[in-house]
Amino acid sequence: MKLITRLQLSFLFFLQFFIWGGWFVTMGTFLSQSFGASGSQLAMAYETQSIGAIIAPFIIGLIADRYFAAQKILGILHLLGAGLLFLAGESNSFGNFYPYIFIYMLLYMPTLALVNSVAFGQMKNPSKEFAAIRVLGSIGWIIAGLSIGYLSWENTQLLKYTFYMTSAASLLLGVFSFSLPNTPPKINIGEKISFKEILGFDALALLKNRSYLIFFISSILVCIPLAFYYQHANQFLNEVGIQAAASKMVLGQISEVLFLLLLPIFLNRYGIKKVLIIGVLAWGIRYLLFAYGNAGENTWMLLFGIILHGICYDFFFVSGQIYTDFKAGEKYKSSAQGLITLATYGLGMLIGFRFAGWLTDQYVSEGGHFWKEIWIQPAIFSFVILILFLISFKSETIKIKST
Repeated sequence: MKLITRLQLSFLFFLQFFIWGGWFVTMGTFLSQSFGASGSQLAMAYETQSIGAIIAPFIIGLIADRYFAAQKILGILHLLGAGLLFLAGESNSFGNFYPYIFIYMLLYMPTLALVNSVAFGQMKNPSKEFAAIRVLGSIGWIIAGLSIGYLSWENTQLLKYTFYMTSAASLLLGVFSFSLPNTPPKINIGEKISFKEILGFDALALLKNRSYLIFFISSILVCIPLAFYYQHANQFLNEVGIQAAASKMVLGQISEVLFLLLLPIFLNRYGIKKVLIIGVLAWGIRYLLFAYGNAGENTWMLLFGIILHGICYDFFFVSGQIYTDFKAGEKYKSSAQGLITLATYGLGMLIGFRFAGWLTDQYVSEGGHFWKEIWIQPAIFSFVILILFLISFKSETIKIKST
């Protein structure tokens, strides 16, 4: 790959995830500080991600893969997104804010696949080249969190500026996208493709395999406690008195990068079942740490819970993507990834966001929430999933190629 192309793709991933991390992590805190939003309203706002994930395959399969070059659609979506993020920051009520963020996520979620399409289209050996470029996405998310903490927008209740910041970044990415290498449509206009193939439902044949069926169901269930972290962790840290919470939460992304590098070693040495078990176990431990930690002498428990994000995410979700690729083979390789994404980020997290919002509303206190009672419940749920997984899932060994 040419150096200029590598730099272009690296900047692409940096901005793509800087934009997402720049408002998504602190949105719950923004809504509660600015509009006194309830847990149910936070759920409505966060579940726009899941709705976007469900709609994304239609946009990619019906439009991007057929009619237009990926980089052009990417540019248009981010330019539209820039305006929507700005309007979201200008909102003066939740009712005014919600339509903007809802439409924005319908446009943003398809860009995740488009960015990958542009990147893979320039690579001769994605297994070797992709990770070094994709890591810039994690760095972008980290820089966004550090910027919010440095500017003290949480403590001064000025989180509306996160939307202005990411609006500017989206505008920049929208313009920049048109300079990216050409990535033409994958499917000829006259070529027939069914809705079943577009949504990845042809990969449902994989569910005939008992081990993969157990994994598939577990993946949906694990997304329920996962939603608690995305939706309420920043709000929780701010309410209990952690300063510059967004900056401290980037420890999770740093951990994610580290354990992503270690994941192939664990898979080769211990097999997929033990790695997945460690991932689910980490979710349960994290929420126990949140339940019993505080901003005083037990601050370490909160920080350790954040750092566990690398194990929570990489050891279950990333290894799950690798396992899906391993089980699918060439026939269902692409559609299987689409199916597991639709099931997890779509269905699983949609249920999780809604349940987390409802549960949080049951434990409202005068000064915030009874967080110990809230965090205990996803911890218990995680341990129940762990027990079921231990009993039901058959151990397999996956060898990761070094070339």
